[in-house]
Amino acid sequence: MNRGNLGMKNLNVFFLRISAFGCFAVASIALYAAPVRAATTAGCAPIEPFSAPRVTISNGIVNAVVLLPDAKNGYYRGSRFDWSGVVGCATYKGHNYFGVWFPKYDPTHHDSITGPVEEFRAADGDSAPGYDQASPGGVFFKPGVGALRRMSEEPFNFAVRYPLVDGGKWTVHAGKHQVTFRQDLNTQIGTSYVYKKILKLDSNLPVLTIEHELKNTGTETIDTQVYNHDFFVLDGAPTGPGMVVRFPFTPNTDRPLENGARLEGDQIVYSRELEAGQSAYAAITGYSDRPSDFDFVVENTHTGVGVEESGSLPLSRVFFYSIPTTICPEAYVHIRVAPGQTARWTIRYRFYAK
Repeated sequence: MNRGNLGMKNLNVFFLRISAFGCFAVASIALYAAPVRAATTAGCAPIEPFSAPRVTISNGIVNAVVLLPDAKNGYYRGSRFDWSGVVGCATYKGHNYFGVWFPKYDPTHHDSITGPVEEFRAADGDSAPGYDQASPGGVFFKPGVGALRRMSEEPFNFAVRYPLVDGGKWTVHAGKHQVTFRQDLNTQIGTSYVYKKILKLDSNLPVLTIEHELKNTGTETIDTQVYNHDFFVLDGAPTGPGMVVRFPFTPNTDRPLENGARLEGDQIVYSRELEAGQSAYAAITGYSDRPSDFDFVVENTHTGVGVEESGSLPLSRVFFYSIPTTICPEAYVHIRVAPGQTARWTIRYRFYAK
């Protein structure tokens, strides 16, 4: 086994036993791709720690390193973001679109994570599902994480490390072009679900698609807003002149963008580089209820390297966040699933290099 990849030279199927803080789950992983060291994956830098389980997928156009959920050795073990679908690196024509953007790594820190990553919030977009209904010591939940314990009377805070009570059962299948994740969770608060996510590379295009399916197997309606934080890192270029974010509508902000960032028509631009400790952020309005408004572009106009992100559902909320090392247009969508029902939605990334 290569220390930077879980691949094997021949077709293999094996099982990983995942300890979820006392709860055990089995992840079945079928590996089809030949091993590729992280250091030589089409421009990807080594992703440490090397003990974190991962697979590499490729369509011959795009290569991506996908980090796998594991409560003991997983790259990300925080309580904020969905553990599935974490992309440590994605390259096209020698350019990289995701990577490490934070200064210090801690697997349980709320944002020590890379690539397109998602967080499920409550229906109001601010709290977490079931958090406000739980008493201190009680349980709330997040799809992709599991059942978590509320620790105090304090309002929900995404940066707090909430203890994982039950991580459910994870099943992961990895092939040459895609990785399929499934989490089964049953709780004692009436909330149970089967959550599936598929990261899939198009057979002929520089496109990565994330397909979601959330089936409510409990007795309580699951009412949530989920967003993708993205954490775009275009070849490690600093956030500043040449970096633009384009929207298919005319955006407005709830506060002035600072530190050299400004609105210019349908895009956000920068007049200078953000310095260490500086940020530019705001809530974005101006979108309609048409799914076509979920179509963002982040581009380095100096190099012609960019990515287009689009979704299958209407926007319910948009937040913009940028610091010197990453640019993040965060698109929220509203998911409401009655008992026995299933919700499906998709996010699509098109990489380009002009």
